[in-house]
Amino acid sequence: MLSALSYFSVLFAPFIVPIIVFFVSHDKEVKYHAKKSLISHIIPVILMIVLFIIIFATVIPASYSMSMTFEQPSFWMASGPLLFILLYAIVYIIVLIWNIIQGIRVLR
Repeated sequence: MLSALSYFSVLFAPFIVPIIVFFVSHDKEVKYHAKKSLISHIIPVILMIVLFIIIFATVIPASYSMSMTFEQPSFWMASGPLLFILLYAIVYIIVLIWNIIQGIRVLR
């Protein structure tokens, strides 16, 4: 039951529940599933950090250069962050569905 709760916690407390389950439980299988769910909860966070770096690395210098030279930003410079946001949304939905499926599998 704790293993499934670790996976389902992606809906209400993504980091807290797997960490608590990992440190409280003494069963190796429960610890394995808690660690696995924690890693799957960390993936979107890492991707979000990369997204912020990409947005600030492309949008802010582009807006600064536009204010100085009045040049139009290139298509990739303007749409790159939007494409990465779309990629993030897809990855987040995949991770969410995967956690729910794993939680159901563990319950069986």
